Amino acid sequence: MATKKRVPSRKPAPAVPTDVTPVHGGPVTRRWIEQRWTIDNTIRSVGMDWDQPRSIYLSSPMGAEANADFAGIRQRITKLADASPVFESVAKRREARAVAAERNGDNITARDNYFMASIHWGAAQWPIDENDAKNLFYNAKKRECFSKYAKLSDHRVEEVWIKVPGGRIPAWFHLPPGYRGGRLPAVIAVPGMDSFKEISVALNGDRWLSRGIAVLAIDGPGQYESAVVGVPVTMEDWMATGTACVDWLNKRREIDPDRIGINGLSFGTFFATIAAAHEPRIRAVSATSVCHEPGFHSIFEEASPTFKMRFMYMSGYTDEAEFDAFCKTLTWEGHAQKIRAPYLCLAGEWDELSPLKNTEALMRAVRGKKRLVVYQESRHSVGNVPAANLGPFPPTLVADWMAATLNGKSFQSEKWVVQPSGNIVKTPFK
Repeated sequence: MATKKRVPSRKPAPAVPTDVTPVHGGPVTRRWIEQRWTIDNTIRSVGMDWDQPRSIYLSSPMGAEANADFAGIRQRITKLADASPVFESVAKRREARAVAAERNGDNITARDNYFMASIHWGAAQWPIDENDAKNLFYNAKKRECFSKYAKLSDHRVEEVWIKVPGGRIPAWFHLPPGYRGGRLPAVIAVPGMDSFKEISVALNGDRWLSRGIAVLAIDGPGQYESAVVGVPVTMEDWMATGTACVDWLNKRREIDPDRIGINGLSFGTFFATIAAAHEPRIRAVSATSVCHEPGFHSIFEEASPTFKMRFMYMSGYTDEAEFDAFCKTLTWEGHAQKIRAPYLCLAGEWDELSPLKNTEALMRAVRGKKRLVVYQESRHSVGNVPAANLGPFPPTLVADWMAATLNGKSFQSEKWVVQPSGNIVKTPFK
C-alpha cells in the first residue's frame, strides 16, 4: 500500500461547534482501535494528566492566576473528548476578559489574559491529530491572542518565520525586559511532542530572560503549528533546523554569535540533539525529560496510543506500516558523535517513555564536556519526586548551567545521581 501523506489545508477556518465529537479523521493505529476504551477509563480514574503532567507544564508559564483555571479543567475533563471543548471555554473566557480590560485601559490585565487565552487555545489543539477546521480555528485564535499579548508585553516579542528545506517554521523571538543595547546570549527553545512555542517563555519571571538570555522559541518541523502549515518531521529538516536558527540569530544585532545555545524538552531533546549535531555554532546543549531511544519503541508501542497517533500526524503519515518503517530512521546514532559543545542532560531514573540506558549511550557518544543528571525515582517528566523537590530544581539547574556555559565557564564531565534526600552523588563520566 502506498504511503499516504497528509496535505494540510491553509484555508481560513470558520468557528465550529464544540458540542459535537467528530469521527477521527487523522491517522489511526491498531492500538488506538484496540485500546481506545482504556483511555477514557484511565482519565476517569486518574484525571487529565494520565500520560504526563500536562496541567502542570501548561499552567506553570501563566503563573498563580491560572491555578483556578486548571482546578476547574481537571474536574471537567473526564474523557478525551472533553479536552478541546473544556480548554476552548476557558480560552474564550480569558480572551473576553482581556478585551474588556484593554478597552478599559487596564493594559497589564489585558496582557496577562491574552497570554493565558493563547495557552488555552493551544491546549485545545492537543487532542486533534488532523488539520481539520477546528484545529485551524484554534491555531488562529492562539496566534491572535499571543500577538495581542506581544504588543502589550513588558519585553520585546517578535513574530518570526524561519526557512528550512520543508518550508517555513514559526517562532517567537523574545528579548529580556529592559534591554537597551549590546550583544546578548541566546537560547533556541525546542518544545516537546505535546507542547508548543508559546509556553517556552513564562509570563512573569522567565528563567531565560531574567538571566539576560534572549529566546528564539520555535515550533520545529512537525511540532504544533509547523504541522498545521505543512512542515512535517523529517530527519533532513531537523538536521537543517539548527543552522537555519543560528543563521537567523546571527543577523540580529542584539545577539552574540558566539553565545548561542539550544534547549530541548521531552521529544525536543531528540530534535535538539540532531539540530546541534549539524550546527557547530551552537555552543551549549541542554535536555530535560528525555526521548533518546533509537526507533522510539517504548513511547510508540508501550505507552498511551495517543503518542503514536500524534507523531504520525506530526510526520505526515496515515499508514501505520509506513510510519513504522519511518521510525527506524529516527535515531541519534551517527549524529550525536558530531557534538563537541557542552551537553547537559536531566533524566528520570524510571523513564517509561525512553529507558535510561539509551540516554547513557548517547552521552557516551557526545564528544564534548557532558553532565548527565539522573533523578532517582523520577519517571519521564523529571520532577514531582523527592529528588527533584529536595535536590536541584530541574528548570533552575538547566538555566544556571546554560547561562554559565554561554558565558565561558567550564566544568568536569560527570554523572550526577540525585537521591531522594536531595543529596548528589557525583562520579567522573566514563
